[in-house]
Amino acid sequence: MKILIIGPSWVGDMVMSQSLYTTLRELHPAAQIDVLAPAWCKPILQRMPEVNKAIEMPIGHGSFNLSGRWALGRELKRQKYTHAFILPNSAKSALIPLFAGVPSRTGWKGEMRYGLINDLRPDKRVFQYMVERYVALAYPKQTMLEQVTLEHCPIPKLTVDKNAQQLTLEKLSLDLERPVVGLCPGAEFGPAKRWPDKYYAKIAHQLIEKGQQVWLFGGAKDREVTDSIRQQLPPEFQQYCKNLAGKTSLIEAVDMLAACHTVVSNDSGLMHVSAAVGCNIVAVYGSSSPQYTPPLSNNVEIVHTDISCRPCFKRECPLQHLDCLNKLSPETVMQAINKFLS
Repeated sequence: MKILIIGPSWVGDMVMSQSLYTTLRELHPAAQIDVLAPAWCKPILQRMPEVNKAIEMPIGHGSFNLSGRWALGRELKRQKYTHAFILPNSAKSALIPLFAGVPSRTGWKGEMRYGLINDLRPDKRVFQYMVERYVALAYPKQTMLEQVTLEHCPIPKLTVDKNAQQLTLEKLSLDLERPVVGLCPGAEFGPAKRWPDKYYAKIAHQLIEKGQQVWLFGGAKDREVTDSIRQQLPPEFQQYCKNLAGKTSLIEAVDMLAACHTVVSNDSGLMHVSAAVGCNIVAVYGSSSPQYTPPLSNNVEIVHTDISCRPCFKRECPLQHLDCLNKLSPETVMQAINKFLS
C-alpha cells in the first residue's frame, strides 16, 4: 500500500490523527504513509515515526482554488498512491485524491462528497470520540464498529529530540534545577475555553511555594495573558516563572513540554501535544467536553464545572457570564495537580 493522508488543519487534531497512522502501520507493516497538511505542522509530522513524508499543502485553509487543487492532484498522480484517507469533512479536501487518480478513497460522509469518496462511511456519530472516527477509517466499513473502541485506539506518541531540547533550553536560558510544571492558558478556539489568568496566577504561586518552577506556553497572541499571569506573582517568585509564549517555534514547544512532569492546560492543541510527549495532564474544560476530544494519555485528571449550560461548544459565552470557567476554582484544579506532585 502507498497511502496519501489528507490531514487536518488544527494542532490537536493533527496529534490525534497519529492514532490512525499507527493503526495503518500495524495492519499493513510495509505501507508507505505520506501526509498532505499545512506547512506549520510539517515539524509535528516529522516527530511521528509512522509518517514517511510530510507534503506541504500550498493552498490556504478555507480557500477553494480549484485550479490549484487540480495542479497539485496531477503532480501527486506521479506518486501512484493506492489509497487515500481524507480526514477533514469538506468537499474540497476530497478533490486532490480524486485528481491524483487514487483508486481507493476513504472518508466520512461530509458536505456533498458522493463520488469524490468511493469508500464512504455514512455516519461518524456512531463513534463518540474523534480519535475513534480517525482509527475506524483503517478498518473495513463492515467491521469497524466491532474493532474500534477508545480503549483500543493507539495513544499518540511524538518523538522528543533530546539534542534539540538541550539547545532550546540553552537558547531560552532555562534550567531543570527545580521540577517543571507547564501552564498553557491560551486557546485558539475562543474565550469560552480559557480559564481566567488570575486563576492560573494563583496556581503558579502555589506551585512555586511547593518548590516547582513554572513555564508558561503559548503563541505570540497569548503573550498578553502570560505576561499578566507572571506579573501577578510576587517579585521574588517571578524568577521561577518563565514566560515562553511567542518565544518558541511549535516544535521547540514540543521539546520544552516534554521537559515538564505535569502540564495544566485549557482544551487546546498544546494539551494534546503535552499528552503525546508523556506529561501528566490536568485538562481544564469550559464550553467544550472531554466526551469528544479528551487528552489521550493514561495520566490525566480532567476538571470542569457541572453547571447546566455546559458544554455549549461556543467560542464565546452566549449568556455573557462564563460561569463554566469562573466557577471552576483554583482549589479544585490544585487538588488535581497535587495527585501528580510527589
